Amino acid sequence: QVQLAESGGGSVQAGGSLRLSCAASPYTYSSMNSISWFRQVPGKEREGVAAIRTGTKTTTYADSVKGRFTISQDNAKNTVYLQMNSLKPEDTAMYYCAARRATTYGGSLVPSNYVAWGQGTQVTVSS
Repeated sequence: QVQLAESGGGSVQAGGSLRLSCAASPYTYSSMNSISWFRQVPGKEREGVAAIRTGTKTTTYADSVKGRFTISQDNAKNTVYLQMNSLKPEDTAMYYCAARRATTYGGSLVPSNYVAWGQGTQVTVSS
């Protein structure tokens, strides 16, 4: 069964840091080769933030978070992390992780390419 569970969200002041975790079921982690983070603000489309190919550890980032966010994985824990530094108020959103079995490297930040989603964790950054 494909399962993903996010944790680590919270409230922080601008300039602060948070680390989000995406824990995957063993089946999900072994059968999917790409896990990504997305975020969404009410009334706006879901936005890709960062992606990692778990086999090659190849990463992709949205321009808005490059240099501030880092995606990483821990194979022993079936978990993908999103370290968020230098947070800005515009980073406030619900953050979701998602998984797919990718055949290409393209489209890693496109929500419609993903078949499995977690429930989300809220991140609020105050100025």
